[in-house]
Formats: sequence, C-alpha cells, structure tokens
Amino acid sequence: MNNKLYGKLIFELSHPGRKGYSLPKSPFKHHELPMALRRTKAAVLPECDEMTVVRHYTNHSENNFGVDNGFYPLGSCTMKYNPVINEEIAALPEFNLHPLQPESTVQGALEVEYRLQQMLCALTGMADFTLNPCAGAHGELTGLMTIRSYHQSRGDTKRTKVIVPDSAHGTNPASAAVCGLEVVEVKSNADGLVDVEDLKPLLGDDVAAMMMTNPNTLGLFEREIPEIARLVHDCGGLMYYDGANLNPLLGVARPGDMGFDVMHVNLHKTFSTPHGGGGPGSGPVGVRKGLENFLPKPHVVKDGLVYHVENNLGDCCETAGNHVGAFLGNFAIILRALTYLLSLGKENVKRVGPLATLNANYIKESLKDDYELPITGLCKHEFVFNGLCDKTMGVTTLDVAKRLLDYGYHAPTIYFPLLFHEAMMIEPTENESKETIDGFIHVMHRIAREAHENPDVVKSAPHDTPIGRVDDVEAARHPVLTFRQITNNGERKIENG
Repeated sequence: MNNKLYGKLIFELSHPGRKGYSLPKSPFKHHELPMALRRTKAAVLPECDEMTVVRHYTNHSENNFGVDNGFYPLGSCTMKYNPVINEEIAALPEFNLHPLQPESTVQGALEVEYRLQQMLCALTGMADFTLNPCAGAHGELTGLMTIRSYHQSRGDTKRTKVIVPDSAHGTNPASAAVCGLEVVEVKSNADGLVDVEDLKPLLGDDVAAMMMTNPNTLGLFEREIPEIARLVHDCGGLMYYDGANLNPLLGVARPGDMGFDVMHVNLHKTFSTPHGGGGPGSGPVGVRKGLENFLPKPHVVKDGLVYHVENNLGDCCETAGNHVGAFLGNFAIILRALTYLLSLGKENVKRVGPLATLNANYIKESLKDDYELPITGLCKHEFVFNGLCDKTMGVTTLDVAKRLLDYGYHAPTIYFPLLFHEAMMIEPTENESKETIDGFIHVMHRIAREAHENPDVVKSAPHDTPIGRVDDVEAARHPVLTFRQITNNGERKIENG
C-alpha cells in the first residue's frame, strides 16, 4: 500500500488538468441553463486520473470492517453473516421494478411481500404484519402509533405512559417520546431482570404500553414475562416487543405466545443483511388478532391466486394517522429475508436460536476467569462483562476494545448497557465456527495477560491500524467536518475548516 496516498482526502490527490473520464459526444442539442440555476463560480472538484481514484477508494474500502472479513462480536446488533445467495436473488433484473407499476405486472414481487408477512406471523405468533417500516426504530414508532390508535379508537385518550426497563435499548424511550408519549422507567433486580415489585406501582389507567426486549439487553430471558404481561393487560395496557433480540428465540419461542400484542422485527439482524454503517434496514411490525386494522397501509393481501395492494388510507380512520411509507418498505431487504428463510427451511430455522445461545455461553464460560461476569448463569445470544477481573493496572474496557483491533477483531459493544461501569457486551451469532470463536477467546486471554504484564501496550492501542489512538472527547466536541482549499502557484493545499 502506498502510505503517501493512503489516508489523504481525494482533494489532496488533485492536480489541475488531470481527468479520469471521457464522455461521448452528446446526442442532444445544446441547451442553455437559466441564469437562476447557474453557479456564480465554478464548483471546486478534485481533478484526478482514473487509477488514482480507484486506488483511493479501494484503499479506504479495505479499511472497513464487516462480517465478510472478520469476526464481528458486536453485542445487541446481531451482525450475522449475509449469505451470498441473498445478494444473487436481490440482484435479479426481474426485481428491478417501479413501485407504481400496475399490480398485474408485479405479482411476483407482491407474492414475496405476502409470503414474508405470513412467515413472520408463523415465527412470532402474530396475526398480521406490515413491512412498511424501514428500520428498527422506525418499526418501534410504527408499533407505538398502532397502540396509540387502538386506545384512541376506544375513547381511552388518557393512556399516555409507556413503561420501559432501565436496561432497554435507547431507541425504546426515544421512539415513545417521538410518538408523544411519556416514558416511565422500571428498575431491574439483582438478577438483571425486570423487577416485578417495582413495576406494580407504575401500573394504572394511564398506561398505554410496556416495551420489553426478551431476552433483554443483558442476554437474559425474562422469566417473569407471563406475570408481567398479565399485570399490564389487567390495567388495560398493551405489551410491545422490541425484536432486536429475537435471534436466540428463532424457531424456539414466539413473542405472541408470551403475551405480547405488538412487535417489530429487525430483518437486517435476525434475517441477515447486516446493517453496519447505518443501513440498509427493515423493521416490519406485527400485531395480535384484533389489532390488524390499526396497521398502516399500503398492505399486500391475497384473493385466490391474485395479490392486491390495500391502500385505502382515506377510508380507514384507524390507520390514517399511522402512515409511515409511500410504498411497501425496503424491498431489497425484504427479498433477502425471504431468501434467507427459504434457504434455511422450517427445519433449520429451529437451529438458529440454540446455536446462537451455545456460542455465547461458550465464550462467556471460557473468559469469565479473566473478565468480570457480574451476572452468572445461562445467557442467551449475548452477555455482558464488567471489564477485566484484574483492574489494578487501570486497563479499561475501551483499552481492551482498541487492542482487539491490532489482532484483527472488531470490538464488542462497550459501555452499554449502562447497568455496569465497564460494560462489554459480546454476541457471536450462530454462524461462527468453533475455530473462529476459539481464536477470539485466545486473543481475549492474551489481552488480559498484557493488561497485567505490560499494561501500557494495551492503554496505547491500537498500534497497527492506519490511525492510532484518538482523543475521543476532542473528536466528539470539536470534529473537523469541513476543509478549505487554497491554490498556491497552481498547487492545491487543504486546511481544516
């Protein structure tokens, strides 16, 4: 790799007069742009030859970390492998469709949507699903709007409170607030589970719903879920299931059978298509029987052998306020999810949850002598350490995460959940082989030894990455997001803005 080129801005590689393209002569007549649409001065664009551009972006792409090039134990995100067949199916030209095509010309695409709706119902115990939401948090908001519409349809307008565990994903209270609802926190007990005794005083005729993830963010199954659901239902509220942690339950247990009324699923987690970098995503929302009419439109239905799109927003007062997308969701992710499920089949879907649970417990038990395990016992798909057992040398969870980069591993989720000061959340998913997991375990043990024998090498990590240890606080408070380009004797220089 050319270190002189690597890490520079594309503008820094620019030289006046260099070109990386050759456009054919335009077959259209020359047309003058109106003055109001013209620039007052030429745009400052980089001038580079094609090879420089290709090398620049190839070098940067090789610095990205993903499940295709290494172990990605990012807890709470289920960064599982995305099978190549998913990409092959999603790339078929037959699925390169326009959303406004007549129904008769897109029957295959509508069948994809309908079949996935039905499969999600079977896997979760829900009565119906909408595939419109395009992310997990988008699904949370949609589900909460569905719950709000249900209460309003009954004239029960004073139900404005949403109960959220203190271990919940941050999107839970955020989604409730965006929906105009009041967030009420329920505490966890010493076992890391919802404290039922702390919950009871919070219940009343002003509770709209309780949001829960099961297993929870600590990777623990909420054993009291039947009692919790009964208590919430008895006060007139609904139970909302955050599907971020559905992976360990896949094919084993169903949220609908636990007493949940509304839920969202992260297709980009549980059903492949890892979502690193902020997208793409899909967050379908399911409801129990009796709540179907509150789901947003459009929605795919089947009439005999023909598929139709219900889009009667104006005729359905229950769903008119819950409109979250113009069309039928992020179709490419929906297509990948259906491909994933068809590839596994009914028999192999049942193996996903147990294998994810096995891998997580294997890592936990292998490392608990070097890393503090605040809550013992069986976990599900993920678990949380509270930093190193040996804290005498001052090596933090952040230091361990940085050092992992030197060994070619992505760091786990750190400092979340907030229940533990040095939280380190690890989730291996079901896809990883024993050899891969053993390699990770070996490196984690090695870092623990380094922390005791040579702590400075861990505290100053990473050492082998293009950019070393940065000042996280300075980067967050004073990020350099702009630049100024100065021309001096024909040469361009870059200064931080």
